[in-house]
Amino acid sequence: MNGTSAAAEDRVFAALANATRREVLRLLREGGPQPVQALADHFAMRRPSLSEHLKVLRDAGLVSEQRSGRQRIYRLEAAPLAEVQDWLHPYERFWRDRMKGLGALLDRMPDDDRP
Repeated sequence: MNGTSAAAEDRVFAALANATRREVLRLLREGGPQPVQALADHFAMRRPSLSEHLKVLRDAGLVSEQRSGRQRIYRLEAAPLAEVQDWLHPYERFWRDRMKGLGALLDRMPDDDRP
């Protein structure tokens, strides 16, 4: 992986590390493109604070901004999330294999309540 790609991946993971930013992504996923004010209505924070979160998401490529008159409309950009999923996939496989192993072990253990 080259430095540019690693830096972009780091920005995505850093953006996802914050609960407010994950909630913004959820709102955009479920509600489609929305103006800043509609997003801000979901949070108990001042609009400039939300704007900082939106900037982090923009810099990570997770949202895009379009101006419509005086409004800024934000849209989810899911492509960087595919990279996260690709990174997580081996861990999913690891845990799935571990759970299968645990299930097999439990199936072999005698039940304590048998007469």
